[in-house]
Amino acid sequence: MAEKRDYYELLSVSKEAGKVEIDRAYRRLAIKYHPDSNRDDEDAVERFKEISEAYEVLSDQEKRARYDQYGHAGLGGGGPQFNDVEDIFEAFGDMFGGSVFGDMFGGGRGGGRRRRARRGGDVRCDVTLTLEEAASGVRKEVKFRRRVACTDCDGSGAAKGSEPQPCVACGGVGQVIQSAGILRVQTSCPHCGGAGKVIRDPCQSCRGQGLEERQVSLDVDIPAGVDDGMRVRITGEGEASPDGGPPGDAYCFVQVIEHALFQRDGSNLILKLPIGYSQAVLGAELDVPTLDGRETLTIQKGTRSGEVYRLRGRGMPDPRGGRRGDLLVQTFIEVPRKVNEKQEKLLRQLAELDEEHVMPERKSFLDKIKTFFEPEESDA
Repeated sequence: MAEKRDYYELLSVSKEAGKVEIDRAYRRLAIKYHPDSNRDDEDAVERFKEISEAYEVLSDQEKRARYDQYGHAGLGGGGPQFNDVEDIFEAFGDMFGGSVFGDMFGGGRGGGRRRRARRGGDVRCDVTLTLEEAASGVRKEVKFRRRVACTDCDGSGAAKGSEPQPCVACGGVGQVIQSAGILRVQTSCPHCGGAGKVIRDPCQSCRGQGLEERQVSLDVDIPAGVDDGMRVRITGEGEASPDGGPPGDAYCFVQVIEHALFQRDGSNLILKLPIGYSQAVLGAELDVPTLDGRETLTIQKGTRSGEVYRLRGRGMPDPRGGRRGDLLVQTFIEVPRKVNEKQEKLLRQLAELDEEHVMPERKSFLDKIKTFFEPEESDA
């Protein structure tokens, strides 16, 4: 699979570009690479899909933020899905004043004024995981509400015994053409809202919408390694289409509960490990927790507070199949607030030895203090 190009580069805009500038750049490039003006150039078709994919991400505030932070990998299963050029017309036709592509270039790919069935809406659901569940992957039941075809009218929106009638304003195609000088623009029909039909006797259950809301439960497979804020796409489990088109998708947003021991940093885990003064000086063999169980960690002699030990491959899996992260064990020396009589006696003996055998850094510090105060002593 070819490596994806940078979205900002594809649209020839900077990373600081605002929505208006991104819209303007996409309009210009979409007209340039439109398939109907490049009928014998397959590269133009692919370029048209590329810039549309870039626009789909950069024009969406949430997707753009994830792309800026993680690149293409951050989009996961929620990235753009354009199977053909008609999908692009459906997704972005409104920004050109309805399906302006179709009229500007002679009726679009099909060459005629054909109304496409609209795709159903996407829905959101939420799932909460422990860190252990996020690390191993889990199957979770989620519940959410979505609109499905009304059972009383079978999704038509019309009361029993009646049917929707073709819109007389647009002839049932859902689009009308408006002219302004030499420019002809195809827009959604204002009379039927682009539906191509008018309901004279609406269904009482769904009030003519053809859809009714229901709560559903689904079992969702959450891949190993997901992070807080990521989302899992469930294809075809969104809302039903209002006019017989494909259903939308459900997006399951993941929340990972804060762990009592581990902090997460991307694919790595951080464990803060308290050690005693004697363990830091003399070294020690300590059992530390990992997501896979206990593991022995060797604390080297002379370990300082804040020193980090790395246990490779003991972090989080990569949800995109990369290398598993590491466990970073950060040591800190814990100073007791109270000591017993025997401990105090031993510590005082140690303190006396420290005065006799001053360590290099302390000796250097004492020398600097002496130099700092010498001017005052000479003035006296």
